[in-house]
Amino acid sequence: MLAAGASLWAADAKPAAGTAKSEAAAQPSPAASTTPMNPEIAATIKKTLDSRFPGTTVTGVEPSPLPGLYEVYVGGKIYYSDASADHVVVGGSIIDTRTKTDLTDARLQELGTIDFKSLPFDKAIKIVHGNGSRQLAAFEDPDCPFCQKLEQELATIKDTTVYVFLFPIDTLHPQASKHAHEIWCAPDRAAAWTSWLTQRKAPPAASGSCQKDPTGELAKLGDKLFIDGTPTMFLANGHRVGGAIPTDQLEKLLVASSGPPSNSGAGAPTAPSRAPANR
Repeated sequence: MLAAGASLWAADAKPAAGTAKSEAAAQPSPAASTTPMNPEIAATIKKTLDSRFPGTTVTGVEPSPLPGLYEVYVGGKIYYSDASADHVVVGGSIIDTRTKTDLTDARLQELGTIDFKSLPFDKAIKIVHGNGSRQLAAFEDPDCPFCQKLEQELATIKDTTVYVFLFPIDTLHPQASKHAHEIWCAPDRAAAWTSWLTQRKAPPAASGSCQKDPTGELAKLGDKLFIDGTPTMFLANGHRVGGAIPTDQLEKLLVASSGPPSNSGAGAPTAPSRAPANR
């Protein structure tokens, strides 16, 4: 039983692509439903859940594929509710048994897609592999072991520009913000990042002239994008991928979003300007 005022959303639910995805993550997602949403029902669900669970922000209500059940989008997660919001389904997926498709997962991919070009690339560490023709953005914690694993995978990727957005999670790694600041203030940010993630070679201490880094702004962006763990990646088509996935899976996702690597220039990583579920 949930205590009065408890957060329903702290319970298990289908998360926005915050775990490793296979190549299916890059495929088109089916719509939630072809039925138009009744605005009065949407308003009732939102008002009821927001009032019964203080601090909740329902950002979307749509019909689900099941008649009488409504998809509720909260904090990057999907729940299901009846029209009154007196009963809510927490956790689990809706599966189309004809196609064996996880419709909940497909909707999360759709809802989690972003405008890749809108990312603040001036606040990222840029690393170019090969000719850099493909693009990938990664929100990473410098002390995250899964991010270390991802770096090993990224080292073998060809013809890809990786934009690393520093996303320290101090509740898990108390020194993460310190290390992120030192990496950002290093003369060669990409080299400092790579050395720390792959060799555990500490970055140089930040000089007094380097007072700022973008981690505060990126934390706010992460909240907006519902990033609750690292590594979280975004492909050039805006699709989200979470976790340190194997190279072959990552390559398939890159091909789906940006095309295959070039046949010319076999793609050894060039020396940098770069950026890998934790929470």
